[in-house]
Amino acid sequence: MKLTKHLAGLVIASTCLCAPALAQTRLTMWYHGAGNEVESRILNQIISDFNTSQSDWTVTIESFPEKSYNDSVAAAALAGNLPDILDVDGPVMPNWAWAGYLQPLPIDESEFADFLPGTKGVWDGKLYSVGLWDAAVALFARQSTLDELGLRTPTLDKPWSREEFMAALDAAKASGKFEFALDLGMNDQAEWYSYAFSPFLQSFGGDIVDRSTYKTAEGALNGEAAQAFGKWWQSLFSGGYAPGTSEDPADQQTGFIKFAAQDKYLAAFSDGIGLIPPTPSAAQMTKNYKDGGPLAVFFDLSKAQALVRPVTPGYVVQAKVFTKALADIANGADVADTLDAAVDEIDADIESNGGYGHR
Repeated sequence: MKLTKHLAGLVIASTCLCAPALAQTRLTMWYHGAGNEVESRILNQIISDFNTSQSDWTVTIESFPEKSYNDSVAAAALAGNLPDILDVDGPVMPNWAWAGYLQPLPIDESEFADFLPGTKGVWDGKLYSVGLWDAAVALFARQSTLDELGLRTPTLDKPWSREEFMAALDAAKASGKFEFALDLGMNDQAEWYSYAFSPFLQSFGGDIVDRSTYKTAEGALNGEAAQAFGKWWQSLFSGGYAPGTSEDPADQQTGFIKFAAQDKYLAAFSDGIGLIPPTPSAAQMTKNYKDGGPLAVFFDLSKAQALVRPVTPGYVVQAKVFTKALADIANGADVADTLDAAVDEIDADIESNGGYGHR
């Protein structure tokens, strides 16, 4: 069984509140997906269509490699040289807004009433960004494999319980046909850990940070629920169900704002890169997510169950601490000590940054 791997979707945000133009005004946009041919083609089409649709504005785009993008934005902010529009990873948005890299969008949130909750970037009660697609994380296996192993096919209404999931891993392991029952992609120790693995923690009842205040990780990342998760997580590796952090990457599968939010573009992104369109109307225009489509259940999954990663400027630090903790636990570290240390590190960062603006 494999875990689908998608990086968070394109989110467009504004770094300036621009006044109406009397003559054509040039706007710059930075984009993090240099090398992503399909995504770039659709985004460039949006910009081309926007530029030809009116005569007040013209948008030019500059593409950056994904790995260096955030550092480039931070450096530009320090130099006072940010573009007019930024492509931003959704969970990073609160940090950039808190740091002053972004300003709230001068667009009424009601304009995006039909958008899935996870695509709307709201920080401190204000809309800062809008996603042109959503992404869900899911485990998948061939139907023939489930049938061969005598496993029930889970559905959105009747998912596997923890006991059924472990029974499925046991059946796959016992069959002798697979080197590992589960492929988690543990070698990618970046945003993947928080994106893909925090839902496991949350399903146990824990979390990366206490969302009631966002001022501490105490009780959320080291409470009883998190301890139970950590022990289960460690058992996946000590029990030989999944390869650990030493897995070779080669073995792993790898409007402007309002204008860009048109359904035809949202559907084009979905058809082009396979991810979830953010609105029901766009979903009906896609091959995969329309009613009866092969991936339609994932739109419903995102609408019914999605929980965005912690909406706090401190997330960028918390994600790294969480990643290290899970990798250490997978490698055999003591669960309680590791989670307590993670809480201490997260809380120290929150305190040193004045609570990141949480009141």
